[in-house]
Amino acid sequence: MAPMTVPSGDEILTAVRYPDVRALLNCPYGSRELTAPGLPRMVQGVGADSVPGVLINMDPPAHTRQRRILQGSFTVSAAERWRALCRDIAHDLIAHDLIDSVEGPIMDVVGDYALPLSSRVICQVVGVPAGDRARFGGWLSAFLSASGDSAEARAHAYGEFLAYAAELVAERRRSPGHDLVDDLIQAHDAGDMLSESELVNVLFMLITAGHETTALMISRGVYRLLLHPDEFRRLVATPSLIQPAIEEILRYDGPGSPGLLRHLTAELRLPSGTVVPAGAVVLSHLQAANHDPDAFGDPERFDITRYAPGTATRPHLAFGHGAHVCLGQALARMELQEALSALILRIPWLRPAIPLEDVEWTTQGLTYQPVRLPVLLE
Repeated sequence: MAPMTVPSGDEILTAVRYPDVRALLNCPYGSRELTAPGLPRMVQGVGADSVPGVLINMDPPAHTRQRRILQGSFTVSAAERWRALCRDIAHDLIAHDLIDSVEGPIMDVVGDYALPLSSRVICQVVGVPAGDRARFGGWLSAFLSASGDSAEARAHAYGEFLAYAAELVAERRRSPGHDLVDDLIQAHDAGDMLSESELVNVLFMLITAGHETTALMISRGVYRLLLHPDEFRRLVATPSLIQPAIEEILRYDGPGSPGLLRHLTAELRLPSGTVVPAGAVVLSHLQAANHDPDAFGDPERFDITRYAPGTATRPHLAFGHGAHVCLGQALARMELQEALSALILRIPWLRPAIPLEDVEWTTQGLTYQPVRLPVLLE
């Protein structure tokens, strides 16, 4: 365990070893209820860890109930329903950039590909009209900022999103369609269905993760492959390695955020022998755990065959573990597979347009990602 200062300025404890992180993620008394006065928080004001009623902030039995109702909409087979859509959008974006790029033979992986791809996919999956997509970018940028000066902007963005999502749900009740919103409205377990406020909060969680987080993983994945051109060429030569390559990208870079805070309601002895006292607020650092040399051989080596069939590599923790493991991980994996597959198929000669050490990275948000990632299309 190590002390850490989070963007709010609060001091917390951080678990970094793989067994300790996994134990904390599995801990039945690691509460996600962090709204009590005086508890450390990731950011000041409204933030992802302070929004009540959102699945990631719930404890059993409310969390168990809601996951049980939702799980059927987020299986691997459910994600496959959207694969063709994702593939078409990825190829359409690349074709547009190859033909109509305003910068000539240069594409910005972040702004021209990852963000519009993830935005179009999640909005079409959820059922957001095309004309409303641009609004989400501003809301999410404001909400995911970690700056103390942005607390008011986060609260405003969250309020606007809730109002929009409530109207979207109401419209779908009046005129049902065939999107994920309709699936969620109909989702039930033994007659138990989601309330209106629960539906709205599920949509908030889905669009936040499906837009910004997925785009971040695509951008970081492309950056990592460009940084290791031998691995990129190996993937181009053997496209069947796309699935293990995605798993290695997830292990190496993760979703960009270190993880979620947990408030221990009882004392916990970790596998390392460290005793964490009741009342402590702890961060399970997913990326640190995924680079634990005792868990992964040569963890700083980026190897797209690490998770190839037949290997005995330990599962990474990019999507978490335990009761709060990422509900949408099948959808995220599918989208990453299609995003990178389209690039290696359509632009197998892809290379950076600027030295990679000159790529600018975000410093304000809760995540770490390239601001722009220009690549040559010729």
